Amino acid sequence: MTKERFLNIRCQTERICESLQPEDVSAQPAEFVSPPKWHLAHTTWFFEQFVLSSHKQNYKVFHKDFSYFFNSYYNTVGNRVVRANRGTMTRPTLHEVLEYRGYVNKKMAEFLDEIIEPKVYETIEIGLQHEQQHQELLIYDIKYIFGIQPTFPVLDYTIDLKKEDTQQDFVSIPEGVYNIGHQNMDFCWDNELGSHKVYLHQYEISNRLVTNAEYLQFMESGGYTDFNLWHADGWDFIQKHNIKAPLYWYQDEGKWKQYTLQGLKQLDKALPVSHISLYEAFAFAQWNGMRLPTEQEWEVASSYINYGQLWEWTNSAYLPYPNFHKPDGALGEYNGKFMINQMVLRGGSIASPANHVRHTYRNFFQPEMRWLFSGIRLVK
Repeated sequence: MTKERFLNIRCQTERICESLQPEDVSAQPAEFVSPPKWHLAHTTWFFEQFVLSSHKQNYKVFHKDFSYFFNSYYNTVGNRVVRANRGTMTRPTLHEVLEYRGYVNKKMAEFLDEIIEPKVYETIEIGLQHEQQHQELLIYDIKYIFGIQPTFPVLDYTIDLKKEDTQQDFVSIPEGVYNIGHQNMDFCWDNELGSHKVYLHQYEISNRLVTNAEYLQFMESGGYTDFNLWHADGWDFIQKHNIKAPLYWYQDEGKWKQYTLQGLKQLDKALPVSHISLYEAFAFAQWNGMRLPTEQEWEVASSYINYGQLWEWTNSAYLPYPNFHKPDGALGEYNGKFMINQMVLRGGSIASPANHVRHTYRNFFQPEMRWLFSGIRLVK
């Protein structure tokens, strides 16, 4: 653990927000979106709460109320602002939040010069990995804040999908018993642990993601109007919210356009279809006479496919692996308590920090979520 690495990761969060205006940073247009200002403060609170306040001698907190303002879901720590109300906090100001980041960065840099116990280093590493997760969430949230505005603003932070112009082929994976889970000494989350064996039948997995062109065929054939293709929950969801296309698709004079972080553009049919819910991914697979992979199938096939453009929905519920152990204390709330009513995604995305793109990483969201950078890979 070095000061340089710590400060580089902290600076990257601010780099993502550089082109935001003060009016942008408190916006919360939906409950699942957190204001950028909140991300900047919450990731700072993590280090103050779990490292400095607990382990640095004579540490003085920046502000006594910030733990209440910027705790996310840690019941062990105490009360907090309800998630849906994060956007109501015009105070503290952005200036105060940036002062907070500077104060904690300075104190952490000093602390990293001291002799630190290995367990504390582990907590700092979790804090850095946690901040990188929030860097990706920041991009999701900024895109949602911008993408529902009539002016379709541009973010001065470039990430771009690449065309899926490879000829579609299917990789055959033989029947057998396979090892699943994280198996080396590199960092991983607790939900990746519990290495275990699974038996898989033979299957074939696509060498590329589904494209906008292919998804457009599904739409034009009536995919959003054929209830036979959908889970009951999915059908109810698209009816209730009048969903007829992926998120950020807009029709203009009969032609589809797509909002990107570089503004509203003509739909590029060769790009992978993105911002898709599990419900839509499932319905598309049904329409195509195929299915989504399980997370075990995806992991076993990962060495044969290119991944990292979009998080890929699997047909696996988010559940603990055999021998999963929830850590004691507040950090035990990080993953385990969310293992209900969510589905697993694999593979990483263009918004993911590079060290988060690994074949054992288990991302998870509710099946209706579309604001994440998600896509579809088929299995037959």
